Amino acid sequence: MQPVDRTPPPGDSADGQADLSAESSAPREPESVYLGRQPIIDRKGALHAYELLFRDSPDNRARIFDDVQATAHVVARTVGEIGLSAVLGDHRGFVNMNRDLLFDDIVHIMPPERFVLEILETVTFDARLFKRCEQLRAAGFQFALDDVVALTEPLHEALPYVDYVKIDFLAADRAHIPELAATLKRHGKTLIAEKIETHQDFDEASKLGFDLFQGYFFARPQVLVTRRSNPSRTALLRLLGVLSGEPGIAELEAELKLNPNVVVQLLRLANSSAFKLARPVSSLREAIAATGTRQISRWTQLLLYADGRHLPWRSDPLVQLVGTRARFMELAARVMQPSNEEFADAAFMTGIFSLVHVVVDLPPVEIIQLLKLSREICDAIVEGSGPLGALLRISQAAERGDAPELDSSTGSNAGFAVLTPVVLAELQFEAATWFGAHRVE
Repeated sequence: MQPVDRTPPPGDSADGQADLSAESSAPREPESVYLGRQPIIDRKGALHAYELLFRDSPDNRARIFDDVQATAHVVARTVGEIGLSAVLGDHRGFVNMNRDLLFDDIVHIMPPERFVLEILETVTFDARLFKRCEQLRAAGFQFALDDVVALTEPLHEALPYVDYVKIDFLAADRAHIPELAATLKRHGKTLIAEKIETHQDFDEASKLGFDLFQGYFFARPQVLVTRRSNPSRTALLRLLGVLSGEPGIAELEAELKLNPNVVVQLLRLANSSAFKLARPVSSLREAIAATGTRQISRWTQLLLYADGRHLPWRSDPLVQLVGTRARFMELAARVMQPSNEEFADAAFMTGIFSLVHVVVDLPPVEIIQLLKLSREICDAIVEGSGPLGALLRISQAAERGDAPELDSSTGSNAGFAVLTPVVLAELQFEAATWFGAHRVE
C-alpha cells in the first residue's frame, strides 16, 4: 500500500537512533536518504510489523515513477544504509513487489525471515509466477496480497501461495466485506484491514475477525532519514572487477577499505539475521568470511544499479535481465562443457557485465579497463566473438524469443549442438528462478 498525494506530518522517531529524524520541517539534504514505514498492529494495539515505503524527501509523499527502482531503494536503505535493526527492530517488514521484482535478484538481499513480499494488485498470476512463489516460500519468504476489494477467480487461485490478505477498506464495497473476510478466514489466511481511518472502521474490522490493522487511524507513515552512502561509480566498478577474479580475503579486504561506505553496509549485512551468526561481526575480515564473495558481489551490483540520482534504473528490462542472462549463460556453458568450470565462470561474468556499460553510461572499452576482464570476456562483450560471444548472442536471442537466430547460432558450431530448443527452454526457466534456491556459500 503506497499512500499517494497525501501530506500528513510524519510521526516522531521511535527507534532511538541518533542518525534518524522524522522532522517534516527539516531542510532536504542532498546527501540524505529517506524511507517511509507504517505500523501494522494487532487486535490489542501491539506492533506486529511495518510496511516499508519509498520516500525521496521528508515530505512523506510517494512519488513513484518506476516500481523496480522504488523497491531497490527501499531494500538498499533498509538492509544497508539505515540497517535492519534501526528500521524493523524485531518485527517483519512488508515490501511491495511487482511481477518483475519477484524474479529479480533484489529478493535475495532480503533475509526471508524478516520480510513479507507484498504482491501488488496489478500483478497477473499464472503458472510461472505460482512456481516462483513456491520457490520463494521454500526459501522462507511469506507473501501478502495487496489491495484486495472483492472475491475473484484469480484471487482464489492465488490463495494457496499467500499468508496474508490485505483488504482495502476505502475501495471495497462495505456490504461485501463480511462475505469476503469470512471466505478468506475459511482458507486460513491472516487478514489485514488496510486504510483504516476512523474508529468506526476499526470497530467494524475487529467484529469481522480481522487479525491485523493498518491506516491513518493508528499512525501515519513515519519518515526515517540518514546520510546517503554513495560510493563512486569508479570505485564500485573497480570492486566488481576484483570480485570477478576470485580474490583472496587479503586482496578483497584491501579493495574494500577504499570503499568505506560499502564497508559500513557490508558490516550491517553480515550482522543481519540472514547469516545467523553466533556473535556479531566486528571486523571487515570477519564480514567478508561470513558474507562470501558471491553475496558481496551481488550487493555491490545492487548499489551500482540502485543509485537513482546518478545511475538510474532503466524503464526497459536491462537491469532486471542481467542476473538471469548471466545464469543462463553459465548453465549453457556447463551443458556444453560439463567439466570446464572456468568456462562456466567466464560465461557468467560475460552475462553480468554485458549490460553494465548501458546502465552506467560508459563506453564498453572503458568499463572493461576498469574491471580488468579477461581477453575472452572482452572480445565477447565488445565484438561478440569467440564461444562466449556466441553464448551471449544465444542468450540475447532467447530473451527476444528469436527462434531463427537461435537456430543459426546453435547450428553454426558443433559445440553448440547440445543446446537444443528443449534444453534452451529448460535453461531459461532455471535461470529465471535460480535465485529462489540461493544460499550464501
